[in-house]
Amino acid sequence: MADFSQLLQLGQQMQGKLSQMQTELAQRTVTGSSGGGMVKATVDGRGHVQSIQIDPSVAGDGDVEMLEDLVLAAVSEAQRKAEELYRSELSKVTGGLPLPFQLPL
Repeated sequence: MADFSQLLQLGQQMQGKLSQMQTELAQRTVTGSSGGGMVKATVDGRGHVQSIQIDPSVAGDGDVEMLEDLVLAAVSEAQRKAEELYRSELSKVTGGLPLPFQLPL
């Protein structure tokens, strides 16, 4: 029975570390950009959009469709970076062990 107790304790430690990791990721940010830096999107480590920055010269052209594409590209890049950050931190917590399920961001 000692093995089961140790396994349960290990699971509780892992749960605590995962919770701490998610809290820390919510406080970190990554930025994605498009159009040579004319549009920037900043997201937290969980992928939630925090801010969008648009160079005023882009808005002056009146090409709304291009601006929408640039915003989408910047947000997508920032969310991809957040996913990479999440996976990196998760790997540290789990010691590289693959988990049989996907954890929510």
